[in-house]
Amino acid sequence: MGKDNTMNLEDLGWDVFFSGEYETVKAPDTVPARVVTIEKDLCHVLTASGELAAQMSGRMRYLAGSVEQYPAIGDWLVVRPLPGEPKATIQAILPRKTKFSRQVSGGRQRIAGGKTEEEVVAANVDTVFLVSGLDGGRNMNLRRIERYLAIARASGAEPVIVLNKVDVCPDIEVHIKEAATIASGVPIHAISATARIGMDVFKQYLGKGCTAALLGSSGVGKSAIINALLGEERLATGAVRQSDLEGRHTTTRRELILLPGGGAVIDTPGMREIQVWGDEQSLDSAFIDISELAKGCRFTDCRHDKEPGCAVREALRRGELDMSHFKSYLKIQRELQHLATRQEGNAAIAEKTRWKQISKIQKRIKKNSEGDW
Repeated sequence: MGKDNTMNLEDLGWDVFFSGEYETVKAPDTVPARVVTIEKDLCHVLTASGELAAQMSGRMRYLAGSVEQYPAIGDWLVVRPLPGEPKATIQAILPRKTKFSRQVSGGRQRIAGGKTEEEVVAANVDTVFLVSGLDGGRNMNLRRIERYLAIARASGAEPVIVLNKVDVCPDIEVHIKEAATIASGVPIHAISATARIGMDVFKQYLGKGCTAALLGSSGVGKSAIINALLGEERLATGAVRQSDLEGRHTTTRRELILLPGGGAVIDTPGMREIQVWGDEQSLDSAFIDISELAKGCRFTDCRHDKEPGCAVREALRRGELDMSHFKSYLKIQRELQHLATRQEGNAAIAEKTRWKQISKIQKRIKKNSEGDW
């Protein structure tokens, strides 16, 4: 970034929502700032006055009960600039409009029944481009797109399917139709970032104050798309292995990149490690066709297994619903159910810890009271 990053907050995505939230928590000598890069525990943020290196205040770090309460790329923060220095302390994170999360655990928490936490990888994303490659191999995978749709729906961002590398694909329309069968109502665009084909479609999603993110496996051309939007070769792009037509990860740091035409795009290696984090509602939004069929089931809690009057099973029998699509639905459903179970376990652990603390306090009060006699 340049030395002078002065700009209007609206260019960074500031709007009425964040302004209202800021008014409720702002403190003297603080300003709003947006996270553009993160390096370990240091956040580089942009304010109306320029760029600052910010760290969480001691109080904020002490009160943070989980990794979900730490800043993420795209977050809007309340920071207190240090006089005469390009530094600031982070006082608070403003509520997020949207968020991409992944499951994290560590140490003893990795054992069965251990604690599963939510880590926010990117926040306040308006549009997420689900990128697939049309150059063969495993880059064009319907099951993977279904998973990305579930992740996008859970985040709250609007999904858009991008089929990249049309310049090396002879069957473009076939792939578009295939994607349409599993993504009802989701826009689908075929482009080539390297050949600059179809790149104008991004203008309708990336304008002043808009933020987008790219989700896709390695080798699909996410970095090439960002370079095309920037108009320069800013990000490294990796060659695709000819043995299996799979790519190598080239993004190594998390970053919110401002685009010359307005808007911003988030590029983060964490997006490739995202697991499904959501609930039944996000699952239904990702598999609209199955959720619509389920409305015709005899029982509202139908599991679409052996229950009588199951409209989903009937659609499978008639060939109106693809079995692979349905199996993908069941797989993600099981993951979400497992996640819900782990979260319930987290809540139980937290409640047990809370009562232990209360018990200790009560014993201490009783001991002190007896001592007075």
